[in-house]
Amino acid sequence: MRIMTRALAAAAALMVVAAAPAHAEKMEEINFGVISTESSSNLKQIWEPFLEAMSKGIGLKVKGLYASDYAGVIEAMRFNKVQVAWFGNKSAMEAVDRSGGEVFAQSVDSEGNPGYWSHLIVHKDSSIESLDDVLKCDKSIDFSIGDPNSTSGFLVPTTYIFAAKNVDPKACFRTLRNASHEANAMAVANKQVAAATNNSENLRRLEKTAPEARKNIKVIWTSPLIPSDPLVWRKDLDPETKARIYTFLMTYGRNGTPEEVEAARKVLADLQWAPFRPSSDAQLYPIRQLELNKEVLKVKSDKKLSAEQKKTKLDELQKEIDRVAELSAKVPSM
Repeated sequence: MRIMTRALAAAAALMVVAAAPAHAEKMEEINFGVISTESSSNLKQIWEPFLEAMSKGIGLKVKGLYASDYAGVIEAMRFNKVQVAWFGNKSAMEAVDRSGGEVFAQSVDSEGNPGYWSHLIVHKDSSIESLDDVLKCDKSIDFSIGDPNSTSGFLVPTTYIFAAKNVDPKACFRTLRNASHEANAMAVANKQVAAATNNSENLRRLEKTAPEARKNIKVIWTSPLIPSDPLVWRKDLDPETKARIYTFLMTYGRNGTPEEVEAARKVLADLQWAPFRPSSDAQLYPIRQLELNKEVLKVKSDKKLSAEQKKTKLDELQKEIDRVAELSAKVPSM
């Protein structure tokens, strides 16, 4: 792995300063948003050591905000109650589009995976063995899907499973609910629902937090690869603070004494990450394409639209798909 030196980090920080809005106000305290993939108590346990290190590294108090759902963090950023946040790609897209956010860094999997995967899970003793079994749509299954702003819990399964097969989940299952990854996993493990969405990262974490429950879970579907999670800050965050945050993140777990690097790597490992790498809003292009393709499938299956209305909507969507594809093609390979 390429190691960023202090000189490179400093140069990058200077670029951040130069590119930032001139009217931004300096912050005295940073609120860091954490999306609700599991219970707040579990999230605090693994995030607080990182936020404490960040406070020390940037010279500003960094407070964690643990909302009850993804929308809470998105809205908190919109109203400047959160200045920096960890998001999934779908929620990051919402933060960029609605909350004045901007992707500036990307997490890196601690085991070297290039990203992560969405899953459908059932109890290990379940008679459900495949996606076809889930999609019998005879109203016999209680199903739990992820937060509407979750990439792996909602967008990916909705696009690759339900929209692609023209299935309305509300008409397919006996009951349908939204829940966090952790809640979905525990509901399946305890036979409270027959099937649910989850992802590879959460199942790996469950091996540590609830190993007996993990043993009771069987994966029956795996998605294509999803890009690793981004970090997002508000565009109008003051230049000096941006520079401090960026330099800290790009050197954390890389620079320092051997003891400091080891301690930082342990904190990151608890988050299932290695040191961060730079990123930008371009990371979200594949997710935008997913969202647009989902809309195409939705329009095609909408029986309320006339042929002419469908054509108009599909033409508009295709233009946007072509635009995003063109932008994506210009992004250099990492």
